[in-house]
Amino acid sequence: MNWHEIVNFEDYGALLALVQNSIIAGAVLGLVGGLAGTFVVMRDLAFAVHGISELSFAGAAAALLLGTGVAGGSIAGALVAAALIGVLGSRARDRGSVIGVLMPFGLGLGVLFLSLYEGRAANKFGLLTGQIVAIDTPKLSWLLATSAVVLVCLAIMWRPLAFASLDPEVAAARGVPVRALSPVFMLVLALAVAVSIQIVGALLVLALICTPAAAAVRVSASPVLVPLLSAVLATVSVVGGILLSVGSSIPVSPYVTTISFVLYGVCRAAGALRTRRGWTARRAALRLDTVPT
Repeated sequence: MNWHEIVNFEDYGALLALVQNSIIAGAVLGLVGGLAGTFVVMRDLAFAVHGISELSFAGAAAALLLGTGVAGGSIAGALVAAALIGVLGSRARDRGSVIGVLMPFGLGLGVLFLSLYEGRAANKFGLLTGQIVAIDTPKLSWLLATSAVVLVCLAIMWRPLAFASLDPEVAAARGVPVRALSPVFMLVLALAVAVSIQIVGALLVLALICTPAAAAVRVSASPVLVPLLSAVLATVSVVGGILLSVGSSIPVSPYVTTISFVLYGVCRAAGALRTRRGWTARRAALRLDTVPT
């Protein structure tokens, strides 16, 4: 194995100029994925993200086969998946089985469309693992516009959605439209998944939407710090992965997933250490309280 052929940072500055759009897209997707992922973790929808990504992949593959916009196909597939999950899996106990049915169906359709596609193999591979040089100006415009829609929707329903996610029964009693918020958030999540696939691919989208939020809740329970930390971790993972992949022949997704996993491990260790210190402090306080005076 010749490592110089795999990792080569010569002319790195010139190569960075080729991926400026991807760096911008990565920063935006980090913000979108980190904020949306906060509610994914709160509402236990990680499996739903994977299900949406499979049908989003099928939509993108169909668009690639037909020669139309891949971004539009990806969004259409994701919205169809979100609608099906919202309608067929309205009850939490039914959602898992519905997603389990949709995932292989979407993946099978995507594989079928890719097998019929006779274009460049890199286009096929990119739908699964992501591409950093495929974000041209038109695609960046699509991505920024879709991300803006997601961010605006999240800003509008942030407080009621957070209330409904933490305690749906009390939220419903206070007049929060809990039933309406669930399908609306699924559609917003579908848009977040669809734009994320443009960078990390359909198979590894969980590393962008779920892992940063799961890491954030390990070190904080603050309703303000958790989404901020999640967005920062997601942005570091995506942008860092792009910067590393520029100097190698390895796709961007392994870098993104590795950075995301390492950050999760660090946050998990920090959370465990803090919990242990808190337990030690409580035990010491208990001993002091029981010392006879």
